[in-house]
Amino acid sequence: MRLTVFWERMTERFGPVYVDSFARDHVMSELGGRTVQEALAQGISAKEVWSAVCRSLDAQS
Repeated sequence: MRLTVFWERMTERFGPVYVDSFARDHVMSELGGRTVQEALAQGISAKEVWSAVCRSLDAQS
């Protein structure tokens, strides 16, 4: 998955106002205690990060 597609999906899910805050501040166990931005910066693929975000949201439902 390309980063542009990843960020489009994130923006669709969280909205243009909240997406940056979620990516920067929300620590997820699915990403080994990292935020979205940390995981991407450390080389975890956008596809893996997106899958983790989806699992995290499903668990919260």
